This record gives sequence, structure tokens and C-alpha cells, in this order.
Amino acid sequence: MPSSAPPANPASADLITVRDLLRYGVTAFTRAGLVYGHGTATALDEAAFLILSALHLPIDALDPWLDARLTVPERTQILALFARRIETRKPAAYLVNAAYIQGHRFYVDERVIVPRSYIGELICQDGLAALIPAPENVTSVLDMCTGSGCLAILAALAFPQALVDAADISAGALAVARRNVEDYGLSSRVTLHAGDLFAALPGASRYDLIIANPPYVARAEVAAFSPEYRAEPVLAHVGGEDGLDLVRKIIDGAGQFLAPGGMLVVEIGTGREGLEASYPAFDFLWLDTATSEGEVVAIAAKSLTAKPRASRAVR
Repeated sequence: MPSSAPPANPASADLITVRDLLRYGVTAFTRAGLVYGHGTATALDEAAFLILSALHLPIDALDPWLDARLTVPERTQILALFARRIETRKPAAYLVNAAYIQGHRFYVDERVIVPRSYIGELICQDGLAALIPAPENVTSVLDMCTGSGCLAILAALAFPQALVDAADISAGALAVARRNVEDYGLSSRVTLHAGDLFAALPGASRYDLIIANPPYVARAEVAAFSPEYRAEPVLAHVGGEDGLDLVRKIIDGAGQFLAPGGMLVVEIGTGREGLEASYPAFDFLWLDTATSEGEVVAIAAKSLTAKPRASRAVR
């Protein structure tokens, strides 16, 4: 008797190696006009991500496997993933329930936005630690609008002496965050809070570092989203008419929750001009990453109350 069932997709009979499937995926995705931006930027990266995820291979090491021959069930599974990506137009991360920030894997599903914050890169590359005079003494961190909990987890790993509070208004997002916190064994150090921004927190809370990746997309832009972006929770995107409603609320409220010498770091997308117009006297420190420029702002606690200097950009 044959050792395996015949392929469900006739194409799998001709696609034998990882290289074959990669080429096929790139062609199919390009023809379908898919949109990227949820951890990958091209059809090639998207196809590679789905192949490596399906085969449970290291997500950052495609080359060693390119000429590996795959079994019929493996080929069928990968082709089914390709078909679902095209038919549903859902981000690939939802199809495999996994997203990565700087090599760290997080569980995701449709209850949360797919993690891709520039703040994650800054945390992992010590970009935030460089802003704090004694990062080894950071004992308290707040992650506002935590979503999947990825930034709270990365902060806990980067600041091993810190207790981390993570807040979100979405019960579904907090359920995903709880799963990720437990997966990383950080339940004793990361506490999840349900509620609207600072209202979710104990009143006496003070933090050495507050990080926030709030919804910051203008309402009109959300209305024009591609299917891939519409698949994410709209609550995680809409930031009002100009995209900055929640950003302003966080800046306005952060002062009473920051410890002396503390730092607020907020991702705002492309709203720099609007934010500077809203706070013309503030001392904004703009943080660039390898893939962004002027989309993350840092504000020292003293700048929220003291007379600020002119804003500036840094790399």
C-alpha cells in the first residue's frame, strides 16, 4: 500500500523542494495583488514566512533548506496556507498564530493587531536603555495599549529588575497577552490591567518608563484600508480624525504616573507634524530605527512640567 495519500492539490506533484514552493508562492501572491506590512514587506518574505512556519523551521534561516525535498503532506499543507492567504486576505501571522519581534515569537490571533511596533526594535537594541541614566535601576515599567503583550514582555526581558504593568481596554487582547506572558514564564513580573488608558491603573502607580503603541491612524485612512489591515481589530487602529486623539491623552496624563527621572516613549506613526503643532513648546526627542524615521517620540518626565526646549531628531 502507498505510504501517503495522493496530494490534495495537483500542483504539489510538481513542487518538490522548498525552492519550488517558494517560487510558486511568490508568483501566486504577486498575481493576487496581496498587501504586506504585518512582519513582512514582500511576496518573497511572505512565502518564506509561511513555509518556515509550516515546517517548524527557524524563521530567520531559509537558505539551508531551499533544496530540501518535502513530503506530500508537507507540500499539501504549505499550498493550503498559500491558498488561504490569497482567499481570505488575512495577514499571514493570523494563519499560523505567530508573529516575531527581533527574533522573539508571540502568539497572535484576530483579537489583537499583529505585533510590529518600532518600540520593540528600540527595546531589543538597547535604544530605550540609552535614554535612562541608570537602566539597571529601572524597577517599574508601564506598557499602555499592550495588545498581545509583546512590548511588556520585551521590557521585562530588557529590564530584569522591573515589574511591568500592561494595560488595554480590550478583553480579547488581554486574553492573548495573558497567554504570551505565561508562555514566557513572566506572570510574576508582568501584571495585566483592563481599562481605558490610565484609568486601568492603581492611583498611586509611578513608573520609571512608560511605553505606548496606541491606535494612531486617522479615521479616513482606516476607511481606506486593504483587506489585510481590515482583518485586524479596528479598535487597535483608529486614533480619531487626525490619528492623535489617544496619543494626546497619553501625553497629557503621563506626568502624574512617571517617577522623577522617568521617560515616556510613544509610537505615533506619521503624525509628527500634527503632534508638534499640538505641543509647540514641548521638548520632543524623536527616535529613529532601522525601518522608521520620526515615528517614535520620547519625553522626559521633567519635560512634562518644566519649560521645554525646542524639539529635535536623533538617530
